[in-house]
Amino acid sequence: MAHRENAPYCPQDPHVVKQLVQALSAHQKKGRGGGGFSVKKSTFELPTGRGVDSWRMQDWDYKKSNLPTYSRGLFTYTTLDGKDEIAVRGYDKFFNINEVGKTEWRNIEQHTRGPYELSVKENGCIIFISGLDDGSLLVCSKHSTGGRADVALSHAVAGERWVERHLESVGKTKQDLARKLREMNATAVAELCDDTFEEHVLAYSPDVAGLYLHGINLNLPEFTTYPGHLVDKFAEEWGFKQTMHVMEDDVKKVRTFLEQVAETGSYAGRDTEGFVIRCQARDGPDGVWHDWFFKFKFEEPYLMYRQWRECTKALIAGKPPKFKKHKAITEDYLAYARRRFAREPGLAKQYNQNHGIIALRDAFLAERGLKGSDIIRQEMENGELQSKDVMNNVVLVPVATIGCGKTTVALALVKLFGWGHFQNDNIESRQRRPQRFAEAICALMTPHPVVIADRNNHQKRERQQIMDDVSRSIPEARFVALHYVHDRAEYDTIRRATRERVLARGDNHQTIQAGSKGQDEIIQIMEGFMHRFEPLDASGAPDDNFDLVIDLDVTASSRENLEVIIEKLHQEYPKLFKNMPTGDDMDAAIEAAMNDYAPTIKIDLSRGGGKWAKGQQQGQQQGQQLPKLEYFSVRLPTPRINAIVDTIFKNQDAATARFYRQLQQTRRIQPEFHVTLIHRASIAQFPDVWEKLSKLHAAVMEKQGPNGDPEPELGKCNVQLERLVWDSRVMCIVARLDGSAGADVPFESPKESNDLLQRWLKDGSGEATGIGEIAIRGSVVLDGSVRGVLQKL
Repeated sequence: MAHRENAPYCPQDPHVVKQLVQALSAHQKKGRGGGGFSVKKSTFELPTGRGVDSWRMQDWDYKKSNLPTYSRGLFTYTTLDGKDEIAVRGYDKFFNINEVGKTEWRNIEQHTRGPYELSVKENGCIIFISGLDDGSLLVCSKHSTGGRADVALSHAVAGERWVERHLESVGKTKQDLARKLREMNATAVAELCDDTFEEHVLAYSPDVAGLYLHGINLNLPEFTTYPGHLVDKFAEEWGFKQTMHVMEDDVKKVRTFLEQVAETGSYAGRDTEGFVIRCQARDGPDGVWHDWFFKFKFEEPYLMYRQWRECTKALIAGKPPKFKKHKAITEDYLAYARRRFAREPGLAKQYNQNHGIIALRDAFLAERGLKGSDIIRQEMENGELQSKDVMNNVVLVPVATIGCGKTTVALALVKLFGWGHFQNDNIESRQRRPQRFAEAICALMTPHPVVIADRNNHQKRERQQIMDDVSRSIPEARFVALHYVHDRAEYDTIRRATRERVLARGDNHQTIQAGSKGQDEIIQIMEGFMHRFEPLDASGAPDDNFDLVIDLDVTASSRENLEVIIEKLHQEYPKLFKNMPTGDDMDAAIEAAMNDYAPTIKIDLSRGGGKWAKGQQQGQQQGQQLPKLEYFSVRLPTPRINAIVDTIFKNQDAATARFYRQLQQTRRIQPEFHVTLIHRASIAQFPDVWEKLSKLHAAVMEKQGPNGDPEPELGKCNVQLERLVWDSRVMCIVARLDGSAGADVPFESPKESNDLLQRWLKDGSGEATGIGEIAIRGSVVLDGSVRGVLQKL
């Protein structure tokens, strides 16, 4: 690597690049069983009208052998003469110390050679720069070109503006740079560090902001990169900023240096997140030497700084800050932030726009006369529990739908580590079911360091409930989300994967007996869960209370997801583990989970199914009545309404938003929304309306048969949201109906909302009446579903 005095060079072979593109294309949206991998392709249009394709894989796929390439950040395009060509080539994915087997010190010492370049890890976002065959310069971020110049400022667009500034400083143009990089068949790799654009954790004032050039890679499938001194020479010639690095020949001295710097978290008088170490490695004693990177990243104090940032934003939003680490110092920091916000109007707004974050933090540290590394050292001396020291009270909370493989993974974890595991479907009673689930989890936490709370937890209210109820009994509990990511754009792929699993296992499932039911009924149940799925959002309640979020691929095999979970948990809580399982151990655990498991209790999720349904059937035989219709309503999409109201109050002053935040924090916002058309209490007043809707309900019920939805859709109804109205007790939305089943019927509000609206219509809003109102601007029309709602048992 740095032993090369001449710049490496190798031209592209169009045939080899074509094979690379074909190999990547073959794995687009592909189920990843049997050690395979999946690739996502995104096509971007350039200002010239030409297109480039970005190829990306999941981070865990880079740990697999025999991939077509290990480049993290790869763009290809078709040249003017019709050939496939690599436009941009990032680094091979590199891992932290002890993150994979190759980065364990014993393997580094045995299978790498120097000189070792230790580059200070800059704290920004990566930018790639290359030249295309038409003479144009391509500037992009890891997976995006930034689109057109007239869109909102993106990382790629901000990067290109800095390229122009750097080139201007040395009297060169973008065309000059494009031509030079194309001659080199290379991609320049830089870090965009500019606090006026985006603050991260480390500070970059205007005098040190810019693009820090830290690599030049050949545009080839295999990884070949320039030595550091030639990167510095190129940076000087073309006006870029240089990255600080240290040279060392002895790997043992490399380790000593890194561990000494980690004690303070700073180098050369400046905080740093760590180092990237560049050297050469080989696979086994007889392997060929090749360019190879690994990193030595300092977890603290940077995790503490991020926690301060999130807590401060919660404080500004009127939400209670949530934190379980660095408690004493974080409380002191927040008290300081409150004082500053009170004294300096506008500071909070600036902070919410991601400006002044580092200045506020540094001012607090200066007032205390401390550095971040001092705080971490004091906490360790005082015995404050860090994530690395956690040994028990960890709850794994799946966030999933049916068929994701959550129970298979849970059983495999139990097989490997003997952890606790409780399935929600083992609770037969319908009384206090959520509370009983939490109680069972708490009971298992006494003998087990980790307990798996096995239910879908696919809605936020379920996640809130398990956290609240467990924390009341065990305040020190830490919650880890096993988040099976449901990207709406990938729903068709997810449907195929989950349906295939559920239909293949027949009746060997607690909630869906595929061997006994018709396929349409099974799919209807699964669709219900997917429709109701609320993705995890760690920026707000309740998901911001997760100590760790592990993202999982629904289409991946349970074996692959098992490995991801173990790796992430081991990184965060190493003391939970004594002996790490081998690949064979994990294979055997998954096999046992799939072959040895048979549910002892089966719950039927279909409408009218299971013990509840049997009771209803027996009631019919004995002349008892099925639940009566309680009211008719227009059901509305809850996520859409929550998003609309959140957006409205986000733009209001603190006093106006306070009541809404209080409703959120006290869990007084209902889990679903509807407009009541008519309640059974109003039958005498509107007998014709009730009769009309009742007959429609009966007709639909008869048409769908005995196993259908007891609250089926009777028709569609558009609902236009007009304004928000509230007083000190209640908040409601004024709506207008227009649709097939609901257009010609009166609609009612619940009593308290109705009383409020009557007062508002009579007296208006303002301080004198104690009523607030905000008009909902634009034509906000929601697609409502008209349904009859049964009395609750």
